[in-house]
Amino acid sequence: QLQLVESGGGLVQPGGSLRLSCAASGFTLDYYAIGWFRQAPGKEREGISCISRSGAITNYADSVKGRFTISRDNAKNTVYLQMNSLKPEDTAVYYCARYIATNQAMCLMSSYTYDYWGQGTQVTVSS
Repeated sequence: QLQLVESGGGLVQPGGSLRLSCAASGFTLDYYAIGWFRQAPGKEREGISCISRSGAITNYADSVKGRFTISRDNAKNTVYLQMNSLKPEDTAVYYCARYIATNQAMCLMSSYTYDYWGQGTQVTVSS
């Protein structure tokens, strides 16, 4: 069964860290670029990071650049999002998504590019 499952969310204090995981099953991640998105209540979904098939190329939204790091372990069929220096405005449901990437050396942040999404994991940053 085709699945993308996010985990690692939770409640953290401002300045804290979390590592999100996006585990794929039913398919191999090798052929896919992966993106992380988030959606806060009352706000539009925001693309925050993506990683190319090979992992050599990563992109970040300005809102998370320098604080978040995306990585992938194709052997484990998993993509990670390390989130440091978390702020209350990072509170949202975080989703991972995939698209088949014919170009190994790029990834796209537009949500319209992605064809399959996980169910999301809640991240709450609060004191």
